[in-house]
Amino acid sequence: MPDIHNSHLTVGNTAPQIDEQIGEQAIEQGQIICETQDKIAYVTISNPERLNAINMAMWNALTKHFTELDRNTELRCIIIRGANRNFAAGADVQEFATVRNTLADGMRYHNQVIAAALKAISECQHPVVAAIEGVCVGGGLEIAIASDIRIAAPNSRFGIPINKLGFPLAPQEMQSLLALVGKAVSLEILLEGRILNAIEAKNKGLVQRLSDNVPLEALETAERIARGAPLAARINKKIMRRLSFMPAPLTEQEQLDAFSFLETSDYQEGILGFLAKKTPEFTGK
Repeated sequence: MPDIHNSHLTVGNTAPQIDEQIGEQAIEQGQIICETQDKIAYVTISNPERLNAINMAMWNALTKHFTELDRNTELRCIIIRGANRNFAAGADVQEFATVRNTLADGMRYHNQVIAAALKAISECQHPVVAAIEGVCVGGGLEIAIASDIRIAAPNSRFGIPINKLGFPLAPQEMQSLLALVGKAVSLEILLEGRILNAIEAKNKGLVQRLSDNVPLEALETAERIARGAPLAARINKKIMRRLSFMPAPLTEQEQLDAFSFLETSDYQEGILGFLAKKTPEFTGK
């Protein structure tokens, strides 16, 4: 195995290849695959028949893997990516009827399950590089936002079109979007529910860099990070997080208000419309 500190690695002979390596593993739908090679870890979102939609088990697996990777002091960088040239198409709407159909379930799903996964990614002591190809929407975009560096392909697409499903963005998830791109862009993304191309996403600050070869660019980025001082990188991340603006936590009533949509007709209309592949008709009730 080449020494990452003494050689310039190339994606062709070092990085686990998504399409080739996942192959048989991806037959079982909905999983998070974690591999470590030298001092770089690869976390792959794999649910290829659903454009890598993320179900509850996958959110929990992300929390587990990133918690374990955080403890591995031999690591220098983590690359998170999606299988089959798509990053992730967001949360798995088909399971909403069972995991977030009531106010209590919805608050638990967002404040505990999704929030835990995003926190594990964003607070991981090792730098995290998101290698984005294809679809990166909804929860997929939130995972990318939780990463430290986002590199995207020219064909990638971004957005949080949940207004078409009848619900808003959960407060903790909104906080991350707001911190990255500010109020104006956050409102534009959420109010319009529009899908952005890669150039517009870069111009709005959702990604830092575009590349025609995302796997190679992500690996070269990870190599540059890995050649640097690991303690310095970890301290930079920790202090940067501490210096970032953190508003006071929402009150219990504000939390209830934020999730009150779960008891509305519009929410049911949006989800049923999505599953039936028809345009919902919202009434504001």
